[in-house]
Formats: sequence, C-alpha cells, structure tokens
Amino acid sequence: MDEPAGLIFEDARAFAAALPEGGVLLGLDLGTKTIGTATCDAGWRFATNNATIQRGKWGRDRETLAALIRTRSAKGMVLGLPRNMDGSEGPRAQASRAYARNLAEAFALPILLWDERWSTQAAEAAMIGQDMSRAKRAAAIDAHAAAVILQGAIDRLAGGVF
Repeated sequence: MDEPAGLIFEDARAFAAALPEGGVLLGLDLGTKTIGTATCDAGWRFATNNATIQRGKWGRDRETLAALIRTRSAKGMVLGLPRNMDGSEGPRAQASRAYARNLAEAFALPILLWDERWSTQAAEAAMIGQDMSRAKRAAAIDAHAAAVILQGAIDRLAGGVF
C-alpha cells in the first residue's frame, strides 16, 4: 500500500520505479533510543553498516540524517517496519510509519518500508560468528541490523524478483 505522500512504498517494484537510475540507498533501523544506519553501493549489490545515531528530538535527527544523505548522495531510503511475528502491526510499526512520513516531508526521497522481522537476530548471529565481544555487539547491533534490512531490500530490488 502506498502512503498518501506518494514517496512511501511497501511494494519493492513501485519503489524501484521511483528510483529509475538506481543509486545509493540509506538503510535505517529505527529504535526508541537509537537509529542504526547502513548504506549500499549504487548498483545495489552490498549493504554496509554505518553509525548508530542516538535519537533526540526530530530536528536533531533530521540534521544528522541530512548530513548522512548529503555525504553518501543517497537517492532513497529503506526503513525497517517492525511487524509482529504473525504479520500484524503494533505501536512500534505505527511509530515507524509516522517517522517515514516525517522523512518523506523532510527529504522528498522515496522510502521503502521493509519488514524487519529477524533482522536483529540475524545481525547478532553474524557478529557472534565474527567473534565480536558482547560489548562491541551491543554498541553496533542497530547499525548491523540496518545493514541486514537494507541487504534484504536490495537483494529483492537488484534481483528484480517481486
């Protein structure tokens, strides 16, 4: 379902159509206290985790994200949508939808809402596989989860399998 703003998508095909020339995408894992960030290459082959941003008021978040979008020349965003295991949506999903509307208004970039079920678990398993200490995992988990979310989306986008 597309959001009224016309920039927020849940359908990968429609999102891809809004990005006809590809380009770098910014992945976001929105938490209550932090925002994990990741970016991918312009050819949508691989996602790389970036920084974890401490959330503040919307104005501060907006400035930090604007700098990241500008620095990376991002053409669109993939925002994790935290669905329940049965596919339903609770308060966290509604908060993510509201944040997506704020992002769309602030940056006028296409945004893909991507089901983030299991992203944190997958990120943690990967970091454990790299023998990362518990303290380092705690500091980096949100950015790694953002990379998992973004990688799932770009795998779908680059593969053209909708």
